[in-house]
Amino acid sequence: MNERMGREKNEGENKPISGRKALAFVAVVVLIAAVVAIVGILPRVHAQKSLRKHTDELALADVVVQKPQMGQPSQELILPGNMFAYVDSPIYARTDGYLMKWYFDIGAHVRKGQLLAVIASPEIDEELAQAKQELVTAEASAGYANKQAQRYTSLLKSNAVTTEDTQNFVSQAASTSAAVKSAQANVERLEALVGFEKIYAPFTGTLTARDVDIGTLINAGAGAQGAQEMFHMDDEHIMRVYVNVPQVDSPMCGPGTPASLTLEQYPGRQFQGKVVRTARAIDPASRTLLVEVDVPNPDGLLVPGDYTQVHFNLHVTHPTLIIPAAALLFRQDGLQVATVVNGNTAKLLRITIGQDDGRVVQVTQGLTADDEVIQSPPDSVIDGEKVRVVAPNPQGGVPGTTPEPSRGQAGPEGGQ
Repeated sequence: MNERMGREKNEGENKPISGRKALAFVAVVVLIAAVVAIVGILPRVHAQKSLRKHTDELALADVVVQKPQMGQPSQELILPGNMFAYVDSPIYARTDGYLMKWYFDIGAHVRKGQLLAVIASPEIDEELAQAKQELVTAEASAGYANKQAQRYTSLLKSNAVTTEDTQNFVSQAASTSAAVKSAQANVERLEALVGFEKIYAPFTGTLTARDVDIGTLINAGAGAQGAQEMFHMDDEHIMRVYVNVPQVDSPMCGPGTPASLTLEQYPGRQFQGKVVRTARAIDPASRTLLVEVDVPNPDGLLVPGDYTQVHFNLHVTHPTLIIPAAALLFRQDGLQVATVVNGNTAKLLRITIGQDDGRVVQVTQGLTADDEVIQSPPDSVIDGEKVRVVAPNPQGGVPGTTPEPSRGQAGPEGGQ
């Protein structure tokens, strides 16, 4: 009996599994594998997507934007100027000789017509005396010839003399009269040269140079060989100040524009003047307009050659926009600024600037008041690049960035 029960048990264990059960078993195994795969892969895919998104966000440049500020209706333009006397004149001799005496030295204020120096010209004096004697001789000859011509003309009416002799004496009278006029002109010329032996002040002003002394040989003329300037005079009651105004500001610096001058030797003091004339032509080398400012100088404090700062109070005809100088980009295509459009896209704009004081600049073209200007753009920013706009940090720098730990502090991973 026991043997029979054992055989039945062995037969039951060796009985083959049916096909339906096998398929069910395989399906269960596949399902379990799929569940395991899904449970393992989905978090990894999600993590990869999150990492990619986070990486893209970190790759965006953080920028601070601000709209340009409107410029003032008037502005102060400060430019260097060169100061000259209203009249600046070198004084040369008009006759040859040597200096016998001078009466004023440098720094002297002289009035128009005052005697400055005397030149001794013995040769000219002798020539004048000789010319006067020649004039006397010519007048005597002319008087005799005139009497002879009159006498022969009277005798010709009674046929006492020939017509030919009469004509000869008439011609001689005309010739001697011309000789008298020539001698008179020579005397007047030499008298003028003798008059030039005395040097007078041509206008009221100050002697700024004296280049001769007693006994100095004087040669006449300003451009003649060996000619020497005797004195130099300046009329300083009004000073001329010449300023080179940049082309962009030249339309606002016309005649009548007020200006004030400051000088280092007079701190805290200003000298008032105004633009009286311009060159009306832009210098092609410097792209500037030469402007003349006249400044009254009743106290004589201003002197020729002074270096001065000229302050122009300009009325702005076209409104300008003010941006920080740090917002400028110097590219091969010209001066540009970076702006943000659509909230996250960089756009580069070419601009034209006016006044630049190193801290802020005036933008005259290329920008509008509604443009969002990146304040300190990265050097690598390009047109169309995606950026992230952040709020300004009161402590300075760009928000969202973690300052580097100082030496001796623990880093992000802890440590000593």
